[in-house]
Amino acid sequence: MTAEPPSDGAPSGGRERLQKVLARAGIGSRRVCEDLIDEGRVTVNGTVATLGDRVDPAVDAVDVDGVRVGIAPGLVYYLLNKVAGTVTTAADTHGRPTVVEVVPPEPRVFPVGRLDLETEGLLLLTNDGELAHRLTHPSFGVDKEYVAQVEGRPGRGAVRRLREGVDLDDGPTAPARVSLVAPDVLKLTIHEGRNRQVRRMCEAVGHPVVRLVRTRIGPLRDTRLSPGEWRELTQDEVRALERAVRPEEPGAAPRTDPGADPADR
Repeated sequence: MTAEPPSDGAPSGGRERLQKVLARAGIGSRRVCEDLIDEGRVTVNGTVATLGDRVDPAVDAVDVDGVRVGIAPGLVYYLLNKVAGTVTTAADTHGRPTVVEVVPPEPRVFPVGRLDLETEGLLLLTNDGELAHRLTHPSFGVDKEYVAQVEGRPGRGAVRRLREGVDLDDGPTAPARVSLVAPDVLKLTIHEGRNRQVRRMCEAVGHPVVRLVRTRIGPLRDTRLSPGEWRELTQDEVRALERAVRPEEPGAAPRTDPGADPADR
């Protein structure tokens, strides 16, 4: 990255002043962003930025306090409350409704991760490929919370097995946070993303799922979003997601959801 002296002229070659790009991304006012740069808290492509630097939002990687910031033009983020019977793909060869059909057609977005056909609840759709990769990659360990109505009444032994991890055909699951919120309703928080994982976990302990709803994705939760409705994320929510997928510092304590029920831990 090459520093340029401050100028009021228009940027050339798609490059813009760094503080302007950060302000547009919702980091703060332009003055606040200038202070962040001046304090050495902003990097561009791994190099500490200085006032006067320009960036190309389409290609440059910008981090604030070690957190990657989405600055590419035209990025959108939708939160959808998926209904049962909707396919989590962009298109379906069987003609079933898809989640992409629910949100605006332009710009084109894709679902982050999957919810199976009959699973309901929160789903993120975006065209931010970098953030989507981090949210779905197991190394970042982003929590997803589910509420599952199951057959029968799980006892302490079943709940303990779910918490400790159960053996599935593709290997043992990682420990989960699990609580019994009603005689036949479990709340489970996992950070893996295996196919139909929660359903298979519950079946493995003898309590097949009757209904499954995802209620949280990392820091995202919305109890007011009706089934089938969607909305755009706020800038604060996007920043919270970006912080949630920040790589762990060596030796740091694992991240937990600050709003989680203590009974889940």
